[in-house]
Amino acid sequence: MASGYVTVVAETSSDAPALWSTQINDAADQAALQPWVEMQCYQLGDGQTVARIDCLDLGAYKVVRERQDAGIRKLGRAPEDFCSISTCTLGSGVRFCELTAGLDDTTFFMPGNTEFDVLVPAGIETVYVSFSQEQFLHGARALDPEAWDGAPERVTMINTSQQASLKDMVDLWFAAACDARSRGEVLDPDVMRRIVFQAALQIVTARPFEHANTDLSFHERSQALRIGRRARGFVEDCLDRGVLPTIVDICASLGVSERTLQYAFRACIGMSPSAYLRQSRLNRAHEVLASSDPQSTTTTGVATRFGFLRLNRFAGDYQRMFGQTPAETLAS
Repeated sequence: MASGYVTVVAETSSDAPALWSTQINDAADQAALQPWVEMQCYQLGDGQTVARIDCLDLGAYKVVRERQDAGIRKLGRAPEDFCSISTCTLGSGVRFCELTAGLDDTTFFMPGNTEFDVLVPAGIETVYVSFSQEQFLHGARALDPEAWDGAPERVTMINTSQQASLKDMVDLWFAAACDARSRGEVLDPDVMRRIVFQAALQIVTARPFEHANTDLSFHERSQALRIGRRARGFVEDCLDRGVLPTIVDICASLGVSERTLQYAFRACIGMSPSAYLRQSRLNRAHEVLASSDPQSTTTTGVATRFGFLRLNRFAGDYQRMFGQTPAETLAS
């Protein structure tokens, strides 16, 4: 194991997210630190330092960020019930099996039971998120059953309208985990898994959305209202049970695709499902802050409980919606 290997766990629960970072001085250690994938790494370029790795271990889900100081080649095979989505900073020479990263942001999907051969030059940062393939495909089919009817059999480039989102999301999750550790607070593992899972699915299934036709027939508008009412009931029930609802959950529960859900929400309440979920979570955060003891409750803890990891944005949205800051609500 590399001498720079450091594991930092902010939480005490065995189910809690584990956050660690390390400097790699031997390519073999870069493989050993990711035991969920059968892999061998070979250093190709000069330099005593090979890479820097950050990992947010969410149990069945792994979030990894690798910055290569020396070029490396990775050879291995993904486990059977495993899949990952990945992207890298722009640069020439990145190859994932037969595919090469283009000049624009490129997102790769690697299914389980796949042999891989990856070439990453020095100076490139790569991020990936891995899941159970069975769970991932169940969610992807709930959102877009037509595109994800069958699982890809090899590494594939994902055609998505959110190409640049994955790296931004990974950076946000690491920042949130580091902030929580610095405050000595606990990140709810279920909330984090739901956020990561939902975000990854939205990235790989995202397609340009055509706004719903406002001139709907009586039958179409009635159907949209029924879907909207059922979705609202499902969201409220989840929040009542302390569960953070996602678009995937709604689609799976109602048996509709994300596109159908989008049209229904646009038609019946004039906003997207994602915007509606955000408003619902803001309302619940407001209720909790208004009824909590400021001596035992923090605004940050309430925000992260309801899935708000960008705390400045949460505070701004909250103040616009309720006319006061979260701290003012808590103190009232």
